[in-house]
Amino acid sequence: MSLLTKTNFPLRGIIPPMITPLNADGALDSASVQKLIEHLIAGGVHGIFILGTTGEFSGLSYQVRRELITQTCELVAGRVPVLVGITDVSIEESIALADYAEEAGADAVVAAPPFYITIDQSEMYSYFKQLADGISIPMFLYNMPSHTKLIIEVDTVVKLSSHERIIGLKDSSAHGVYFQSLCHAFRDQPDFVLMVGPEEMMAETVLMGSHGGVCGGANLFPEVYVGLYEAAVKRDFGKVKEFQAVVMEISTKIYQVGGYKSSYMKGLKTAMSFRGLCQAQFASPLYPFSEEEVEELRKRLIEITNQLELKKV
Repeated sequence: MSLLTKTNFPLRGIIPPMITPLNADGALDSASVQKLIEHLIAGGVHGIFILGTTGEFSGLSYQVRRELITQTCELVAGRVPVLVGITDVSIEESIALADYAEEAGADAVVAAPPFYITIDQSEMYSYFKQLADGISIPMFLYNMPSHTKLIIEVDTVVKLSSHERIIGLKDSSAHGVYFQSLCHAFRDQPDFVLMVGPEEMMAETVLMGSHGGVCGGANLFPEVYVGLYEAAVKRDFGKVKEFQAVVMEISTKIYQVGGYKSSYMKGLKTAMSFRGLCQAQFASPLYPFSEEEVEELRKRLIEITNQLELKKV
């Protein structure tokens, strides 16, 4: 039975989009899955989201996806809600993965628009309604226009929110006006969960009325993002400023090594490997940093770690 409904236990806080630990042969690194889950929960996170963009879902086989779902649900063991990404270009595959996630004990699923074919808003509404009708587990919409080339417009979100299984939305557009419009549209529906993806703007969106963030950096330093969220909720602007400075250091130093469009993913996972949380192994088409890039990243992570120790964050 899912912990999440529109009226019971609405989701709030920091929900890391968990990276998928892999071995060199592309198989799931089960030992690192366990280590990472304990690291996240010890860091105070409010939920765990697997098979999202940061989880490299699009490059994973369905066997690896199912193994990750099973292991994550077993290891979390109800301590925090587990959200599972089911995005696919085939609605049948999304429904099948949602059913598998529910059977494994997940609390909700997350779905972006089908990312190959171009559709308009009426077709998008029909797609998500059909998907929600076809599953029996709560679902979050996932607005990710940079990757899907489609945006779930505010009016479409409002229409879809009437569906009993559509309980919220994660927005990774990094578009402040869009998110403000969502907050305004749902000002009288506080149980419809609005989460933001880009961690650099998480605190300001919480101040705007959102419910938290799906912050990739929380894989690395969960306590930093939990602290920032809690400071924003309490309107402790001194603490917000302090934590936000650390988040921006992570953003500019960890996510921007090399000239890759995938530098965020490479930087995050490689930095995590320095802390023994996973291996720096990626799903194709991504590949590891060069030795020079690894050493540059190592220096940058040491700088940030030293800053955190000095600040006692």
